[in-house]
Amino acid sequence: MRMTIPVAKVLSALLVEPDAERYGLDLMKLTGLPSGTLYPVLHRLQDAGWLAADWEAVDPAAAGRPARRYYRLTADGMVAARQALAELRALTPEAGPSFGGPAGAPAW
Repeated sequence: MRMTIPVAKVLSALLVEPDAERYGLDLMKLTGLPSGTLYPVLHRLQDAGWLAADWEAVDPAAAGRPARRYYRLTADGMVAARQALAELRALTPEAGPSFGGPAGAPAW
């Protein structure tokens, strides 16, 4: 997986609560990434086996909104994400720039 700033932001957001399922709009708010950047990252992470995705079992008419697609880290994805972010931190100077991200997450 090529580690870019958007990938690091998504992984950091997912690692805040690694067992939680997140949907696209939630991840857009957590990372500050637009949908045109977020969804390609999610697809790359899914193709790499780092993310699992499932559609919500909801009747859109009853819910008054479309069904959401929920993403969560796989077991391998958790290990790989932690390792990748640790390697990135090792390369980043202490006083380096902050890349933003959710509160409580590393500044990637």
